[in-house]
Amino acid sequence: MANTKDIRRRIKSIRNIGQLTKAMQMVAASKMRKAQNVALAGRPYATLMNRVLVSLQQRTDSKLHPLLQVREVKKELVVVISTDKGLAGALNTNLLREAASFDLAKTSYVVSGRKARQFIARTRRDMMADFELKDAPSFPETKELAKFCVEKFLSGEVDKVSVLYTRFINTVNQKPVVRTLLPISSFELPQAPAEGATPQENADPMIGYLFEPTPEGVLDVMLPYYLHYQVFQMILDARASEHSARMVAMKNATDNAQQFIKDLTLEYNKMRQASITTELLEISTAQMAVGA
Repeated sequence: MANTKDIRRRIKSIRNIGQLTKAMQMVAASKMRKAQNVALAGRPYATLMNRVLVSLQQRTDSKLHPLLQVREVKKELVVVISTDKGLAGALNTNLLREAASFDLAKTSYVVSGRKARQFIARTRRDMMADFELKDAPSFPETKELAKFCVEKFLSGEVDKVSVLYTRFINTVNQKPVVRTLLPISSFELPQAPAEGATPQENADPMIGYLFEPTPEGVLDVMLPYYLHYQVFQMILDARASEHSARMVAMKNATDNAQQFIKDLTLEYNKMRQASITTELLEISTAQMAVGA
């Protein structure tokens, strides 16, 4: 059974851990706000780009474009976007569980993040490339990853490219998502008018514009850029999810440490009170024995 000295030592150790997790929580909260603002700021631009591409698709025979051609999937390339560090709750566990669900014989992987790289190596899966990105990646950095995927698809080495990442929903909710990057069989924007949207929002954004040299030529330029930006937006979502999950995990760890300290302090006070009571009883017993 632990004595008061052991309990004091445990309280001191847990208090130090609580201070560490509190500091990590504050750092993660600062990074989280920046990452969330960047990720959410890019979504309206991506939505408008989808609307423009839908309009272009209606003006050209897009089925003839190589990035839109659907082939029989004999080989699939999966891009896994994970974190470099841990202490992010179940974020990486849920993500890598999805990565393990792909057919081992027909799937190759491109990874970004140390956790994904370790998982692919540990499970002996085929890894084509590993891209190291900064904590706040720029568009040119992520563009290289997208270009690699496009090259593999156009060369015929793979018939489908999917991206597995953690989509940011809110601070406490992040969800692993698999999105098809290539072929671009359909855009995210629905063809039908959205319910509750204004006529301006549902209107064709390209009405009144002329395409030079041709709609097909514009599509040739827009599709690669669309892919590059989609990959960039997914990575921003993954970063926002990472910092949000880490902030929540560190907050939970700090709260648990404080609760643990309260429980140990209560136990320490009970043991100390019992010790004092025992000493008083011994003194009283000794006095009674002397008086007798």
